[in-house]
This record gives sequence, C-alpha cells and structure tokens, in this order.
Amino acid sequence: MAKKHAVPPRLRQQRLTALRNLKMAKSAHAYVRGNVVQFYDWLEQAGRVLPQGPEIWICGDCHVSNMGPVSDVDGNVDIQIRDLDQTVIGNPAHDLIRLGVSLATSARGSDLPGVVTAQMQEELIAGYELALSPSGHARVERPATIRVVMKRALKRRWKHLAEERLQDTTPDIPLGRKFWPITANEQQELQALAASDAMRNLVTQLIHRKVDAPIQLLDAKYWVKGCSSLGYLRYAVLLSVGRADKGKPDLCLIDIKEALRAAAPHAKGSPMPRSNADRIVQGAKHLAPHLGERMLAAKIQGKSVFVRELRPQDLKIDLDRLTSREAMGIARYLGHLVGRAHASQLDRKQRQQWLRDLKLQRPASIDAPSWLWRSVVELIQAHEGGYLDHCRGFALEQAQQQD
Repeated sequence: MAKKHAVPPRLRQQRLTALRNLKMAKSAHAYVRGNVVQFYDWLEQAGRVLPQGPEIWICGDCHVSNMGPVSDVDGNVDIQIRDLDQTVIGNPAHDLIRLGVSLATSARGSDLPGVVTAQMQEELIAGYELALSPSGHARVERPATIRVVMKRALKRRWKHLAEERLQDTTPDIPLGRKFWPITANEQQELQALAASDAMRNLVTQLIHRKVDAPIQLLDAKYWVKGCSSLGYLRYAVLLSVGRADKGKPDLCLIDIKEALRAAAPHAKGSPMPRSNADRIVQGAKHLAPHLGERMLAAKIQGKSVFVRELRPQDLKIDLDRLTSREAMGIARYLGHLVGRAHASQLDRKQRQQWLRDLKLQRPASIDAPSWLWRSVVELIQAHEGGYLDHCRGFALEQAQQQD
C-alpha cells in the first residue's frame, strides 16, 4: 500500500516543491524554519546596524529545532547544534537574532503573553553572556524539557532509529511517502561512495567496529526529508559493517544531503573552503564536535554533498506547549549552548571584547541589547506577514489544481 506513494525520479522535483509548500503552510514556526534565505533578506532590508562581533564559525540557521542531543563516535552524548547547513565564518550576532526569532515564534505558538517573549530575549542574552564570562565553563541547569529529550536519547538503540526512520528493523529501506526510488546512475554512484576509503573511515570510527570490517550497501533510496532541503539531493543509504560468520553485522543508516550555498553572510576577509560540503564539515568541527567528527564531504551527480551516519541518540528539540517558566529556562539554556560554541573559538581577550560590545545599547525597559530586541520584533512581523501570504498562495494553488 505504501509503495503507491513513492514518486518516480522523473516526477521528483515537481512533487518535492509541492511538499515543501505544504510543510511551510502548516505553522508559523515551520515557516520560520524553512525560510532562512528570506530571514537574511529581511534582516538586510531592515538596514539595522548590528554589532560586528568576532569573525568565527557561526551556525547561520540557529533555530530551536537545529539543536539537540548528539552522539560522538565513542557513544558520549551531549546537547549541541545539530544542523550546520548554513554555517559560515561570520558575525555571531546573526545566530543570536535567528535564535531569538525562533524562541519568540515558539512563545507565540504556546499562546504566551508578549511580556514573556521579552523576558525570553533577556534570558537568551544572559545565558550567552555567561558562556563568554570567566565562569563560562560552568553549565546552565538543563530545563525539564531538555532533560526529558536527553533521557530519551540515552535510552535509544538501533531498533529505535530503524523503527522511527525506516518503519521497520528489517535490512531494507521501504518505498513509500518518505523514501522514493533512485535512478540506476544514482545507485551506481552511491555504491562507489559506499566502497570508498572515505566511507570506510567514517563508519568504522565507532569504538566497537573493526577498521578492516567488510562494508556492504544493502539499500539506497531518495529521502523526502526536511523543509528547506526539499527539492535538493537527499539520500538514505543502509550499510552493513562486519561479517555474518563472525557475529551479526552492524547496520548503519547514512544520510547524504546536498550542500547548498549558504544564505548567511560570511566575513569577506576570512578564508573558507570553496566546496559547500567542506564548509559544512569544517563548521561542524568547530561548533558541534560530536557531529563534525562523524561527517565527510563528497560528490554525487556532480553536486557537493555531505555525509553522516545517523546515530540513535541524535534527536532534535521540539517545543510544543510551554509554560512561562519553561520558556525562560529554555531561552537561557540555549543561549548558553550557542555561547559555548562561539566562545570555544575565542581567546580570553576576544571573549572579553565581545562581552563588552554585547553590554552596550541596553534600553531601560528590557535587559537585552536594543539591536537584538528590535530585530526580533521586526522579523516576527515580517514572518507573520510572509507566512500568511504563503498560506494564501498555497491555498489558491491547491484550489486551481482541484478545478
């Protein structure tokens, strides 16, 4: 029954565009997540003067769902940034604004009053500044919502990943809504990648796998996943690592994703890798070391892609319904998380200077920089209008298709 929802390669692009529009019409928060290009367009059009922070690797798309538990190759799990598609060497103020907008959208989705949104921006900047301070190594207490997702991550095993991603634990990737057939040429290129030394080095990093273990491609499909990435190359590849006659082989699920040009503006004088995939891997190593060590850059269909093995412990943070207290605790915690990722790239003198710059322009009415608060307010207004226009255009398009 599920196979009838699988789309052949010749119809792939048309269907992906429709799915992306549908996803973005589901909620204002989904619209924010899928609109990083418009985010930077709106930010630039506003003409707002932002502090020029130190030139470091930034996430570039620093919203709530792009953070969560991430496992390293030794099985250690920590909350880190988990999506680096937009990473560049740029202005850290952009990460603060993007996260501020995401938190504000979550507050609106939880029907929290506007004063809570203002308080969340205060907590965001307080947590971030703490990470830059001499005592920044001290961790901010994890809110209950974060502790729940972390506890869940620590309990997960391969079967949970397989049942969640593949709908089954059998060694294949079922055709259906999420997984579509690939062309013979795509199959050939994915087979070659699976047999490469680079892939071997990637999948045998886990402590319990042998470096010389045989690797076999069991299945590969086009993966209908994400929102901003819909319409670009995305593959799920299932590998076995190890011989059946020496014990049951490991199964590993590989995510291969097209590396797009970053929408986030980069520092002109700072050298970055020319390849978008190399840029993403490099940024991940600086901002999310658990994830960065599990990634590699490659090419499929002549396009730059980055590759990572998905681990059962990798989860995203979803904020459904928040109380005022939860919202402020999460804002402080995530602000500190991003602050630590930024501070790890700075020496003591640079941290002190950036901290001094952040403490400027504090209005009497709110203990957050005026540039941050005003940017968040204006961008929320722009996103609300853009979201409604998107929904109207999507509804009209659907009506025309039904006529």
